[in-house]
Amino acid sequence: MGTDLRAYNIFDLRKLAMKRVPKGLFEFVDRGTEDEVSLRNNRAVFEGIRFKPRTMVDVSKRSAARNIFGVDHKMPIVIAPTGTAGLMWYEGELELARAAKNAGIPFTLATGSMTSMERVAAEVGGELWFQLYLWPDRRLSHELVERAKAAGYKALVVTVDGASPGNREYNLHNGFTVPFTYSRRSIVDIARHPRWLAGVMLRYMMTRGMPVYENYPAEAKAKLTAGPMGRTSLRTDSLNFDDLDALRKIWPHKLIVKGILDPEDAVKAIEHGADGIGVSNHGGRNLDGIISPIEVLPRIVDAIGGRATVFVDSGFRRGSDVVKAIALGADAVMIGRSTLYGVAAGGFQGATRALEIYNEEIRRVMALTGCNSLTELGPHHLKISDPGLVEGLKC
Repeated sequence: MGTDLRAYNIFDLRKLAMKRVPKGLFEFVDRGTEDEVSLRNNRAVFEGIRFKPRTMVDVSKRSAARNIFGVDHKMPIVIAPTGTAGLMWYEGELELARAAKNAGIPFTLATGSMTSMERVAAEVGGELWFQLYLWPDRRLSHELVERAKAAGYKALVVTVDGASPGNREYNLHNGFTVPFTYSRRSIVDIARHPRWLAGVMLRYMMTRGMPVYENYPAEAKAKLTAGPMGRTSLRTDSLNFDDLDALRKIWPHKLIVKGILDPEDAVKAIEHGADGIGVSNHGGRNLDGIISPIEVLPRIVDAIGGRATVFVDSGFRRGSDVVKAIALGADAVMIGRSTLYGVAAGGFQGATRALEIYNEEIRRVMALTGCNSLTELGPHHLKISDPGLVEGLKC
């Protein structure tokens, strides 16, 4: 259990993470892009959505369980792909995958993770999904798909909102790079965090060497040069729906398209084989001034009309946020930063604590709104302070 961390909400875990890891690494996880307007808005939209509870309802047998793609899970949460878990904690992807398995929810491994997909599958297992970026050389990306299929991953999450890296100026100032390079700023930063230096970086150096993107094929690794975090991964600006068709032909399991904010794009993705739609603005990390997923979620849900499973992410920090998203039509929520804070604070225990917090908060909100199951939730449980805040809402 993660209760000995004295973390009673996700914000407590964030504070612990901020103390433990170097500033450059923490800010890469925690911050947004440019003026961070989108980052702030992702949180602000939740404050404009209020609950309208029903009382005198027996909620003693309530359940936060959710069936996703035919599999029963203990709550409507999926661990989102986050490539830095292995830097927040030694082999953090394994710790996060174990926490997800114990919590009874899916875990999504990122293309840019520091632990290979084969190790996660062999040493942890559980409901594993794999996130994919399409690279300029599609052949290399398709190799990853074949590896994920062979390793037993059950869903492929294709990220489509990364045609260009976000302009994360703070990271340029911090000088924290992958692969790691020595500079005066980075050395001073790391020296101020001896627990991280001893428990993460030195452990890597003594066992497997400098942490790298373990899922990259050798040919792709050879093309990488050290640069600010977020700018060293290969990207393509030629991504189109033909790529989705090609993936559909080689991937036999569930296919999720993550990074959709337009109803027409959602419908077209389904027409090209998507089983799930990830409504996301990349956590406010790519395009500043972009709309929040919550603002357009009901319109996308309406356009899809039940033809695909709807996921949503960006800005979630409370169980109440999750419940609001479910009431607006989402099937499940992808959580990224919250569990990274947990991993940084205490590895498996910290990740476990983050998921405990979400489960406790979701169940508490369900009780206080008079709901026994997630299927009972709907727009009628919400009051939107500004009628124009959420598009397409039908109360």
